[in-house]
Amino acid sequence: MAPQMDFISVVVADMARSLDFYRRLGLEIPAEADTLSHVEVPLPGGIRLAWDTVDSIREFGWTPPTGSARMSMAFRCADPAEVDRYFTELTAAGFHGALPPWDATWGQRYAVLHDPDGNGVDLYAPLPAG
Repeated sequence: MAPQMDFISVVVADMARSLDFYRRLGLEIPAEADTLSHVEVPLPGGIRLAWDTVDSIREFGWTPPTGSARMSMAFRCADPAEVDRYFTELTAAGFHGALPPWDATWGQRYAVLHDPDGNGVDLYAPLPAG
């Protein structure tokens, strides 16, 4: 059997701030998780998304990335208006909007945010056929 993707981990400097960002994207994360050093939630399809504090992940030999060696995630939205709404809500809450929503040449409404640790979080939805 070949290995299966099962788990994605995000290293965070401030657990509560990071979880706030992802809750605003609709992930169900218990409030009591804000004080933990490791948090994980199941995603549709069975993959787990986790957050680990810098201090806890150092036990695994982790060192901070340099340059642009960060990861990026993409969240599919229901429609182009939802891309705009989430971008507006998250930037109004003080999170960094890297690229405001635009109609991409590949047929999607697209926007790019950064989570509190600088990881790219893309929002996208298919544009209406036309």
